Amino acid sequence: MLSKISIIIGSVRGKFSALFEKVAKLQKKNDFALAIIVGDFFALPEEQTSDTAKDLSRLLNGSIEIPLTTYFTLSGGPFPSEIIDRLESSKGELCPNLFFVGKRSVTKTSEEIRIVALGGNLDPEASAGVSKDKYLPFHTESDAKLLYGANSADLVITSNWPASIRTRSKVQIPDGVEEPEGEQCISDLCETIKPRYHFSSSPLFFYEREPFFHPSRNDQPDVRPITRFISLAAFDNDSKQKWLYAFSLSPNTAPNSTIPTGATASPLAPSKKRQRLEEQQHVYARFSGQDRHPHSAKRKRALKSPGECFFCLSNPDLATHLISSIANDAYLTTAKGPLSTSNTYSDLGFPAHILIIPLTHSATFGSIADIDERFTTYKEMQRYRDALHRMVSERSKQKLGSVTWEVSRASGIHLHWQFLPIDSGIIEKGLVDAAFKVEAENEKYPMFKAKANGDGVGELGDYFRVVIQKPSPGDGGADRDQTSGEAEDRVKGKSIEKSLVLPLSEDFRFNLNFGRVVMAKLLALEDRVSWRDCAQTVEQESADVEAFKNAFKSFDFALDD
Repeated sequence: MLSKISIIIGSVRGKFSALFEKVAKLQKKNDFALAIIVGDFFALPEEQTSDTAKDLSRLLNGSIEIPLTTYFTLSGGPFPSEIIDRLESSKGELCPNLFFVGKRSVTKTSEEIRIVALGGNLDPEASAGVSKDKYLPFHTESDAKLLYGANSADLVITSNWPASIRTRSKVQIPDGVEEPEGEQCISDLCETIKPRYHFSSSPLFFYEREPFFHPSRNDQPDVRPITRFISLAAFDNDSKQKWLYAFSLSPNTAPNSTIPTGATASPLAPSKKRQRLEEQQHVYARFSGQDRHPHSAKRKRALKSPGECFFCLSNPDLATHLISSIANDAYLTTAKGPLSTSNTYSDLGFPAHILIIPLTHSATFGSIADIDERFTTYKEMQRYRDALHRMVSERSKQKLGSVTWEVSRASGIHLHWQFLPIDSGIIEKGLVDAAFKVEAENEKYPMFKAKANGDGVGELGDYFRVVIQKPSPGDGGADRDQTSGEAEDRVKGKSIEKSLVLPLSEDFRFNLNFGRVVMAKLLALEDRVSWRDCAQTVEQESADVEAFKNAFKSFDFALDD
């Protein structure tokens, strides 16, 4: 698609008539593709007057014409109640040609411009969780992490500046104004997805930093993505600072390998908490073409991209209310249509059917080509499994152990583990491993092997794995390194676990629901084998998530790292 000029506009603060009158004149001469308003679109509570109230009324009743497709964001001020009501009833379209991009969103315009937006100010009191209100002017660190899954972006729009953005820069801010306080989570977001432009708001002044380049990747040593950071002054400001910025770009074109004159190295120092991921789209492209597993061509099929995958944070349809914890390389979510219910475990009071999911879009551990990334992802998923096991063990006074299972297939979509508690007496009697072996025999599957295969990279092909862990008093649940080990039970701290692996040949027809089928029989929940038969309302799901998060809080290492 050919490049076309778009415009970015600073804070409007309720001056709708004056703004769109000026934009209309410019539009007649330039035919802009679209406009994006950063900063506060509506008047702040302390700035509201009879004039701003009239302008708001005229905007809502259609008296103010919006001359081109325009997007606005959430910034530091709250939305008026009538605006929230209109947005809720119109799915984000405030009036013709005027759209709200959302507080935390990934948007692709009709011009194929990809926009990642994070609105509001950081709320330190809620930085451990994902914000639930779409219109309050606050975000959390987890909101920023969720956007890592966008993989890449043409534009990043944030209310606040990234921390350390002026490092290495010679561009000064005007005398007499205070430099905005940056946010580390915004720095991490920008450094992760490497946008072409990063726009923000500074109502009293305009600031355009020198372009900066990000480190190159091993597979593309000559390409260093370039980001331009620009902060707009407010519309109609007294000091006549620049409030409008015009730019053009060609979406979907390859990154420019030429570093602009005057550019600097990236000023964005990553925090210790930031995930060390390559762009997920690159990972997807890598494993969709050729996997490390030796499979024939007939196994290959069209794989879902991160934007389509229901386990990728970049999917706009992701059920974010189910997310319970986000760490650097993996996250937890409660299962949709859980096998267990809030009544299954009397000592817990919530289903505790949990998914442990890597942030990287990979079908197997083996498809994560970067060795360090593979190691840290596997280790963090193990930390989550240990923490979950300790939680159910302690809350049940060692009456519950746990079972975790995984399907590793090169033709899969997104690797994940499923975790479920189970009565420790059933484990002690050997009924769990027996149940898996008997079900495999009934289905004429290969025999299970007792082995600890770590991240599975040493396996010659696909496999199904189940890890059975029983508690002991004082279960320590230390971080484990399961890259090697005994063929039978392994002792970690004071808990004992057994790993069983079922090898799967490349043309083997395997029931992906196998683990759930076995666990349903063990828990006498055969009527809940299909997750579709266990649907809950959003309210019920949210209640289970909150109950789990409260129970897991003291075990959640992601809150401390």
